[in-house]
Amino acid sequence: MIRKLELTLAVLKPDILSKRYVKEEIKKIILKNNFYFIKSKTFKPTRDSMEKFYSMHKEKDFYPRLIDYMASAPISSYILARENAIVKWRELIGPTKHDKAIYEAPTSIRGRYGISDTRNAVHGSDSLESALTEIKFMFPEFHPEMWFKMEEPLFRKGQDILYDSELEVHYLNKSSHYMSTSIIRPSNQ
Repeated sequence: MIRKLELTLAVLKPDILSKRYVKEEIKKIILKNNFYFIKSKTFKPTRDSMEKFYSMHKEKDFYPRLIDYMASAPISSYILARENAIVKWRELIGPTKHDKAIYEAPTSIRGRYGISDTRNAVHGSDSLESALTEIKFMFPEFHPEMWFKMEEPLFRKGQDILYDSELEVHYLNKSSHYMSTSIIRPSNQ
């Protein structure tokens, strides 16, 4: 029996967006690992918004460098869903520290595409609480409680879920306002 799906936030950092083929490789990794893209957006964040997003690191030495970097160019932000989404996404992205990612998880996203501790390719929520907080920050129009009530049971069944590669989002086949050319059916684990 499939357990309830979980939501997490994924962010592809500026270096990744500057290399379209790397962004596409990471999206393939996400799809291959049975994640649904629930919401997606690409935008150039303001310095102020990144200061708020990373406020928990304000007293750390790397904070100014991180803010400068994250506000320097566009990022892509995604709400991802699957069973155990937070743990699975953290496993895929690998350790935050660059050296640790290279030596302990060389096939992880950070091991393959990160170039430093700050420029480590991606961000991933580390707990359910931070996932919900970060999702609300990046997608204020999204209401997780409504998604869990109305759409999660249908996504959990995995039937008639379509993926629009241009919009970078999965949707239920019954949603006629989207157009899609491919069907992605994640395998049950």
